[in-house]
Amino acid sequence: MNVFITGANRGIGLGLVKHYLAQGCNVWATHRSDLGLLSEVHNKQLHLLQWEITEEKSESQLNALMLPDTIDLLINNAGVYGSTIGAGQALDSVTGEAMMEVFNVDCVGALRVTQALVSRVIAARGVIANMSSKMGSSDDNTSGGCYAYRAAKAALVIVSRSMAVDLAPEGVRVITLHPGWVSTDMTNHSGLIDVATSVAGLTAVISNVDRYDPGAFIAYDGKVVPY
Repeated sequence: MNVFITGANRGIGLGLVKHYLAQGCNVWATHRSDLGLLSEVHNKQLHLLQWEITEEKSESQLNALMLPDTIDLLINNAGVYGSTIGAGQALDSVTGEAMMEVFNVDCVGALRVTQALVSRVIAARGVIANMSSKMGSSDDNTSGGCYAYRAAKAALVIVSRSMAVDLAPEGVRVITLHPGWVSTDMTNHSGLIDVATSVAGLTAVISNVDRYDPGAFIAYDGKVVPY
């Protein structure tokens, strides 16, 4: 199986890379400028790609990457939280620039990658998994704040649902994921679960994608996230 994972140099992305390599899959793992802990993973079935998801990829650029003709599983995992300085995402301090920066990575970035690779996913009649967050759920929002991150992750749920509808005739399944509150660099290691627990749950959900409605928003524990 050919698996493509963005944001794979740390945290959940790195955990997903290790999981699918252990399953014997061929894994294409992307990073920005820093390989991070990917540099410590040595496996002949691992392919490392420097990929900036805020930039469009031309056909010639894609061809130069020597990608496989088919991708069975595309995981759009790359994301940023945005400003954590002071009350950087509070109502009285969040800026339009900050909103757009996070939106460009967490929502539009996933769309760009999908557009670049969708023909390969279609060829495999594969699966696209988009990593959102329960913080993008209006139903779950009882604490306010976090404007940029919440808005971008909410938008990704809608984008993911549209992908599911549009790609269903091509035999491609699309699902949106909530990884849980995971102890990673992004959460300053304050999460409630570890990466291994999140990855075990996420990969189980992906394996059972046909049990869920197209574009469903599903947590790592298999439960539907109210949106």
